[in-house]
Amino acid sequence: MNNACSIEFTKEPRIAYFSMEIGIRNDIPTYSGGLGVLAGDTIRTCADLKLPMVAVTLLTKKGYFIQELDERGRQTEHPYSWNPAQHMTLLPTKISVQIEGREVLVQAWQFNVESLTRGCIPVFFLDTDIEGNVPEDREITHYLYGGDIAYRLKQEIVLGIGGVRILHELGFEIKKHHMNEGHSSLLTLELLNRFKRPIEDVWDEKLVWDVEKVKDLCVFTTHTPIEAGHDTFPYDLVLKIMGEVLPIKVLKELGGKENLNMTRLGLNLSEFINGVAKKHGEVSRNMFPGYEISAITNGVHTFTWTCDSFKKLYDKYLPGWANEPDLFVRVGRIPYDEIWDAHMEAKKILFDYVYKNTGIKMDPDIFTIGFARRVTAYKRADLIFSDMERLEQIASGKLQIIYAGKAHPKDDSGKKLIEKIFAIKERLKDKIKMAYLKNYDMDIALKMVSGVDIWLNTPLRPREASGTSGMKAVHNGIMNFSVLDGWWIEGHIEGFTGWSIGPSPTETNLVDNIDTRDADDLYNKLQTIIIPMYYSDRHTWVRMMQNAIGKNAYYFNTHRMMRRYVTEAYIR
Repeated sequence: MNNACSIEFTKEPRIAYFSMEIGIRNDIPTYSGGLGVLAGDTIRTCADLKLPMVAVTLLTKKGYFIQELDERGRQTEHPYSWNPAQHMTLLPTKISVQIEGREVLVQAWQFNVESLTRGCIPVFFLDTDIEGNVPEDREITHYLYGGDIAYRLKQEIVLGIGGVRILHELGFEIKKHHMNEGHSSLLTLELLNRFKRPIEDVWDEKLVWDVEKVKDLCVFTTHTPIEAGHDTFPYDLVLKIMGEVLPIKVLKELGGKENLNMTRLGLNLSEFINGVAKKHGEVSRNMFPGYEISAITNGVHTFTWTCDSFKKLYDKYLPGWANEPDLFVRVGRIPYDEIWDAHMEAKKILFDYVYKNTGIKMDPDIFTIGFARRVTAYKRADLIFSDMERLEQIASGKLQIIYAGKAHPKDDSGKKLIEKIFAIKERLKDKIKMAYLKNYDMDIALKMVSGVDIWLNTPLRPREASGTSGMKAVHNGIMNFSVLDGWWIEGHIEGFTGWSIGPSPTETNLVDNIDTRDADDLYNKLQTIIIPMYYSDRHTWVRMMQNAIGKNAYYFNTHRMMRRYVTEAYIR
């Protein structure tokens, strides 16, 4: 365990940040993608700013999964076994939760996230793999997003109810419980039972549970308009696994009449609720009418997501940038040629990695597109291939593409999409060079967001709640070429910080968009603006790289994000 933190964590009241996944480090595989990496960035920033926070998550001893891809792009998954004792300290404290009528023991591992500012945030990883628990219960904290719906509910009991109990047992005073998505919403039930009024003091049974007191202690962030991101559980399953934590009629009023909806539970028991971009706040208010839903746009941790060559550049011209990203507004003092040299250094590192892992030798002088994120249908990783003949005509010999991303083990359409990209890669190999990097993780992400020439994002509007990969790219001077959704609506200045794809974002519900309109705009801008500028107007290209840093990285970082959470959500 990292021992440099000597703070007595329980001396002052803290914000408790609950997240099903947290991406702390690449070799601690307790994350699957954007939600977990955002959580890690949030915690790193809290350490930088010395904010009084403590974080709670699950240990997931088998990780998410290691992705294997064969020569046709067929994905298979393998467990990612790791030893937490090599990274963190097992605490002697144990609590228990009720699952299927059994007392299930829960222990916690502590990892301290430290900053060069001497700030420090403790993260507690909850673990049921304890002697004394039956084998079935020992596996509850093995797989991130694994198993069936019952397995997920058990995990959420451990995270929400177990998390509140472990913090109480460790002696923390918690002034706000921040639920990072609905996975941790069961913590509200534990709080309700902690703040019960004596029955003789109330005239209505429902008032035994002090809902207003609990709401005052809770903050809820919703992260997606996609249905799969909003966990629901049938009440017969809830009763079987949890028992009657609250009278069922009270639980139905708080969590939904038909099923226990974890988002609805979080909404009903939180004083402050927010989406993760302005557009997402609007979409969320449309999805959940009657709730006051604010918007705090996501960010990324500036120092973590800046590659080494740009770190050196910023150290030279913008000292203090890492803990004060506002300084990016002064990026104009960095000479163009030094920006380009730093970019080419990052490009070489990426291309060396591609060659080592795929055998594909990319040309550093050729314009290179990057596309990396979870592979699922609505993200449309194949939009650029909508008209293959047109793409070949526009880009043959002038374009390279690097892909990465995992499909969820149960997402068959996502897996088929990877296979489709592999087939296209083979078909185009003599005209447009392509590579697909397997087992996408934080290390690969940093290489990609700094080493490509442009970052492509093509989701179906308005399904991209925020998106953070493009924010990482701009910290390295990489412009975005993206559908106007999520954060890019706020970050986009056409032809100045990057380029849009498709029409203006007018949708507030999940209607299907016309792919041909988006694809046509993508091809037009590649052919008439982007590729010609890259090859024929390097001065304007580098000036736009500078604009992306000065206008986008300056704002879309977790330092700005957390200052807003403090003033709008935590101090109320």
